[in-house]
Amino acid sequence: MPAQLIDGNALAKKVRLEIATRTAILTAKGVKPGLAVLLVGEDPASQVYVRNKVKACEDVGMHSILERHPADLSEEKLLKRIAELNQDASIHGILVQLPLPKHIDSHRVIEAIAPEKDVDGFHVANAGALMIGAPLFRPCTPYGCMKMLESIEYPTKGARAVIVGASNIVGKPMAMLLLQAGATVTICNSKTKDLAAHTKEADILVVATGRPKMITGNMVKPGAIVIDVGINRLPDGKLCGDVDFDEVKYVAGAITPVPGGVGPMTITMLLLNTLEAAERIKI
Repeated sequence: MPAQLIDGNALAKKVRLEIATRTAILTAKGVKPGLAVLLVGEDPASQVYVRNKVKACEDVGMHSILERHPADLSEEKLLKRIAELNQDASIHGILVQLPLPKHIDSHRVIEAIAPEKDVDGFHVANAGALMIGAPLFRPCTPYGCMKMLESIEYPTKGARAVIVGASNIVGKPMAMLLLQAGATVTICNSKTKDLAAHTKEADILVVATGRPKMITGNMVKPGAIVIDVGINRLPDGKLCGDVDFDEVKYVAGAITPVPGGVGPMTITMLLLNTLEAAERIKI
């Protein structure tokens, strides 16, 4: 019998309705949540992502601006623009789409965003706050994953959670959120010996490696909750995750699909972070 499907599209729709309601209430009080999205260069995937983010803002009644800059934009000019947006009272969230061109230091750019407008949750101040359990903003993808676990009412307290992938964007913050939810957490990376020995122990398995179908059915504990963060394009043009969905769905208790799983929730949590940033403004 196939696993329960954790439908990211359906959950995102539900959460966005709540966001739209809260946005309307705040707008009526004179504060319309605003998000600025900065895109540098012509990366095709990034262009799709930023378009989706701006459309999502419009759908819930938020104000958004999308700035497209040429790939040869200087780091100095980008930092200057961020400084201006930090001072713009109509903008509550600033997002610089990654990856940036090689001549721009992404760390410097992220650190230039005011922490109270860092709706991606990547600034070192927000990462540190997450570490001690008092985050201003939770990074959007891990936050979305936690919402998905909540949606199926999975008891995280005491659960064994294994995360495959140790990035600053997904793996590490995911570990912090699961720890705060009472799980016992293991993070695996590219140097991990006998990966399957770890993944087969997981009650909750979160995979974020960028390697298509690397987690197979024999690497998963029967009945486990499997959250696939990866999105990869195969030579035939089809999209797939880091988990071999067709195999694992017959082993897992619940699983996220790709596409239509974590992706829609990532953008939804970006909207929620932007809304919360606006709600912090003293009216």
